[in-house]
Amino acid sequence: MYLEKIDAPQDLRGLTTEQLHALADEIREALLRKLSVHGGHIGPNLGMVEATIALHRVFDSPKDKIIYDVSHQSYVHKMLTGRRKAFLDPADYDEVSGYTNPQESEHDHFTIGHTSTSVSLACGLAKARDLRGGSENVIAVIGDGSLSGGEAYEGLSNAGEAGTNLIVVVNDNEMSIAENHGGLYANLRELRESDGKAPCNFFRALGLDYLYVKEGNDIEALTAAFRQVKDTPRPVVVHIRTLKGKGYAPAERQKERFHWGMPFDLATGEPKAAGGGEDYCDLTGRFLLERMRTQPELVAITSGTPAVMGFTPERRREAGRQLVDVGIAEEHAVALASGIAKAGGRPVYGVYSTFIQRCYDQLSQDLCINGNPAVIAVFMGTAAGMNDATHLGFFDIPLLANIPNLVYLAPTCAEEYFAMLDWAIRQREHPVAVRVPGAAVVHRPGPFDTEYGELNRYRVERRGREVAILALGSFHALGEETADRLKTEAGIDATLVNPRYITGLDEELLEELLRDHRAVVTLEDGSLDGGFGEKIARRYGPTPMRVLNLSLIHI
Repeated sequence: MYLEKIDAPQDLRGLTTEQLHALADEIREALLRKLSVHGGHIGPNLGMVEATIALHRVFDSPKDKIIYDVSHQSYVHKMLTGRRKAFLDPADYDEVSGYTNPQESEHDHFTIGHTSTSVSLACGLAKARDLRGGSENVIAVIGDGSLSGGEAYEGLSNAGEAGTNLIVVVNDNEMSIAENHGGLYANLRELRESDGKAPCNFFRALGLDYLYVKEGNDIEALTAAFRQVKDTPRPVVVHIRTLKGKGYAPAERQKERFHWGMPFDLATGEPKAAGGGEDYCDLTGRFLLERMRTQPELVAITSGTPAVMGFTPERRREAGRQLVDVGIAEEHAVALASGIAKAGGRPVYGVYSTFIQRCYDQLSQDLCINGNPAVIAVFMGTAAGMNDATHLGFFDIPLLANIPNLVYLAPTCAEEYFAMLDWAIRQREHPVAVRVPGAAVVHRPGPFDTEYGELNRYRVERRGREVAILALGSFHALGEETADRLKTEAGIDATLVNPRYITGLDEELLEELLRDHRAVVTLEDGSLDGGFGEKIARRYGPTPMRVLNLSLIHI
């Protein structure tokens, strides 16, 4: 095997063209073998094998700086920079993360997991290089899907004005996570269809030079292109056309499904884990689609991840114009929702917790200051399923719970979630966010309230004495278990409270608890620092009440 002999990028330079092709085959085989048992980003990495080989053959990493946007396409880079064992030996599969990480290698310059950032980061490296009189190349690798993010445009615009060495490799596989959305993609299509010769050129309009490579999975063509731009004194875009999932037929056919996946059967492409169970994504999609049939003003918004709300390709077609995918542009999604709500529409924006972090200004300024009744469904606001520091989803409570005018609700189960979501869509008074309860679907007997307009009224599930347990959202079941154990093991008949509202305090109830309780315990699935429990502790600070805040996460 050639791959077993690659310890550093320099080892590529002695290989013949034939040997490089064999290496590419070995890399794909290693990727598929690992990903089929470990999971990860499948399609993006399969499509970038040849481009990564060519990059490391031409440029001198780590002296030349290669920055991978969102890192979905960085596995091959890791294999060629001393980390091949993490892809060849099952015992080492967990020794590297799924994203670039400077702690792993000097060839990684940033920890990156969110999208549209590489060009801006590369602009910073190039500026610092120029200030100190350096001469290294700075290369930003970015997918066409990431171009829909505003920061990508901002970085390209800055690069065009800077007018110095910066090489932007645009990996165009005609896909984001799902299909691309946005006016930019019409121009990318023009460029592809004209072999890069279309007079309308988005990149040239921003002041960048431009080079098109039709065969983006051809090592020789890519090597020639990269050699042409190496040491360029000007910013240049190398636009390469690749095939997402190349070399694995199921991934080529089902590009969206194989963007990222859990372990799968290599022969068939079918998931190894049995499916069919309930999940909040699917249930939400069903709920919204049903409402759309009788509410033409209802619109679902997604930012490049329609599956988060259960909008499969079939459901997307059925929803038609009542579903808007803005591409990877979370900030725009929030402002769009505010505008729709202002004009009388009923927008529901579904987003993973880790990505709502990108939107503070739009949430605070565009939405909440204006008090427009848009709805945001926040998924995976939990520690469950988080596999990397870049995708942590437990900061949503500190982020959202302190924005004036926002109502942030924490349902405990599926029944309460849909009751809250239904109210949020119907009401016209508040911007409302709903924290979708955890990863696994939980059902609880009702009844549950259908109206939540009387804000910050906690629900007492059990009335006791001495100790009160305020168990928020998906941690309510833990609160029930705790109350039961206190009863059986300590003889304490604890009060159990479902707070429901993350953004406010039930002053009447909290004052009442002072009469016959000595301690309050808060439970929440999120960050302890800045979390719900801190609001309770602060409220009781001047009183004799003892407060214990518990969470999975303490930073």
